[in-house]
Amino acid sequence: MSKYDVSVYYFPNYHKGDAFNEQWHGKGWMEWELLKKATPRFEGHDQPKIPLWGYEDESEISVMEKKIETAYKYGINNLIFDWYWYEKGPFLNKPLDNAFLRASNREKIKFSLMWANHDWAEIHPVSKAYHNSQKIQLSGKISKDEFFNAIDYIIANYFTQPNYYRLDGGLYFSIYEVNKLLAIFGTMEGVKSCIKEIRKRVKEAGLGELNLNAIVFGLSSLAYETGCKLDGKELKELGFDSATSYVWIHEHSIDFPVQEYSSFREICEKDFERLSNKYKGIPYYPNVTCGWDSSPRTVQSDVYENIGYPYTGILKNNNKEEFEIALRNVKAKLDKSDLQTKMFTVNAWNEWTEGSYLEPDTVEGFGKLEAIKKVFKETDIK
Repeated sequence: MSKYDVSVYYFPNYHKGDAFNEQWHGKGWMEWELLKKATPRFEGHDQPKIPLWGYEDESEISVMEKKIETAYKYGINNLIFDWYWYEKGPFLNKPLDNAFLRASNREKIKFSLMWANHDWAEIHPVSKAYHNSQKIQLSGKISKDEFFNAIDYIIANYFTQPNYYRLDGGLYFSIYEVNKLLAIFGTMEGVKSCIKEIRKRVKEAGLGELNLNAIVFGLSSLAYETGCKLDGKELKELGFDSATSYVWIHEHSIDFPVQEYSSFREICEKDFERLSNKYKGIPYYPNVTCGWDSSPRTVQSDVYENIGYPYTGILKNNNKEEFEIALRNVKAKLDKSDLQTKMFTVNAWNEWTEGSYLEPDTVEGFGKLEAIKKVFKETDIK
């Protein structure tokens, strides 16, 4: 078995039948529709990206079984599902609930949740005209009662699963926007009491300890995103056990309109030491990002100008060779660290409309997955 835990974020918006999506976009809509319509926005811009597997519905069990088998084959230990729950209940949960948890091969890989508790804004797609007035379609600030409805659902339906991922013995549960907890519970003391209550409910269910993780970032990308501005001492006082990042652009801006992946990687790789010190007191786990190109989420007929997400700088030449270098560098940093578990996060399995994906495309095939297998070759892969 590998001594490294390769934890990959999974964004579940490539399936039919979600009630909110159909209300906003029409029956049968999937985010694939944005990718299909993507065009080059300047000379040398590599769009559209085309999935090698086609535009599959991830909520189908057979489709998810292929993803699981592939992730296992190439050495991924843990799929971290971006998980959504708003005042009206769950959103984008079908791939996890209806496919992953019903897959015949689900035991081959661990899974966990990252509660993506940010506001869901109208970004599919965004026009220049309405860029600064995006409508909030679902608010991340939910009631206290609904918050604990979600927690009870998580405990009953996910934490009880035999292949739920544990980090250092605790159920790994990540929160995207710590500030949203402050908005819901009012004060630091209120958040602290909330976290104590979550731990109490987990223990009463006979599930032991949590490893409560905070997503930390210095820069906001999505509209209305506030993220986490607390340091390690403050997070520990609240009751968090660890911290990690979601994507490289949460710490640095990409040159507009385009920057070499290699030069941006060199900037971001320095963050492991910096953020480990900033969040001293709790373990910080590094992130590796596959690429970045959010232009498919823009109105394709609008001029591509530097006005903010999703009209952002784009990383180019984020090929398998450059990605392999990023993996080797994070491995070297983990080897030198005092982390009990050598875990890191990858953005992402399938962030196709943000240009950060491991899934095979028609240009490189399985290249980035092969890079993971090559670098972390200690993994027991059949």
